[in-house]
Amino acid sequence: MSWTTADIPDLTGRVAVVTGANGGLGLESARALAPTGAHVVMAVRNQAKAAAAVEDIKATAPNACLKLVPLDLGSLESVEQAAATIAGHHQAIDILTNNAGLMACPERRTADGFEMQLGVNHLGHWILTARLLPNLLHADAARVVSVTSTAHLLGRPIEVDNPHLEGKYGEWRAYAQSKLANFHFGLGLQRQFEAAGVAAQSRVAHPGLSNTELQAVIVTESNGNLVQRFWHLLANRAGMSPAQGALSQLRAATDPHARGGEFFGPGFVNNGPPVRKPVLRRWDMDKAIRDLWEMSERETGVSLDVVAARDAA
Repeated sequence: MSWTTADIPDLTGRVAVVTGANGGLGLESARALAPTGAHVVMAVRNQAKAAAAVEDIKATAPNACLKLVPLDLGSLESVEQAAATIAGHHQAIDILTNNAGLMACPERRTADGFEMQLGVNHLGHWILTARLLPNLLHADAARVVSVTSTAHLLGRPIEVDNPHLEGKYGEWRAYAQSKLANFHFGLGLQRQFEAAGVAAQSRVAHPGLSNTELQAVIVTESNGNLVQRFWHLLANRAGMSPAQGALSQLRAATDPHARGGEFFGPGFVNNGPPVRKPVLRRWDMDKAIRDLWEMSERETGVSLDVVAARDAA
């Protein structure tokens, strides 16, 4: 039988943090988690839109326990503040879904000078995860979900000396690179959890082709670029609904039978119910993960070391 939101177990007393929970896949993830008894932290940039999302969820789940936390993944200062707020309110965090992201936008920089897609899709989540590690390790068996894309198959591993693609930027090249970084981050974090001997697990998910507002945004920002218009049209005609697209990350976050390091996605490549997908290991993946850690620590100044977090607990 296909996995659905009806398979999400009771999460009463659990804390689930979802980035980008004011729209698209993030909103649908928060909506699905709300009736389970979980305390859902919606970490989002647009607070007005987020407030509307809260009302939307409460229309069908009036007893939902929801909290909004401002989070702009394009600003290290904002990420640090959000992490401090979340950690200050919740000693233990059971689920962290790193969902928010940008797709194929024109070249620009974050507040800290990072290439925007790498900065938002990966580096912002790197810092958030690192700062919340003590809280994740305090939970009985936390789950961290990194949301990637089928575009990761087209991505190139991070160039340690040029992660921001200076002089070689392409909208889709940068997007694919950031999505491969998400994939490698999820697998690398699982390796750290295993090496530290902790119960926390890291899993990876991709939503397939989902008809979310992300598609419309890239058409607007690219001034109707033909490639972006094609993907927007395809998503409109053949894409899954946001609720369907969110199922893979929801399964990764809540399926009690899932294991660390597993990868979930639609059963028919970009459409269908969420299933376990094979983790395709390129010959250079170990090096790519090491390079990702080196680059991320250097660029952000933040170390992500599970053993150190475990010993400090």
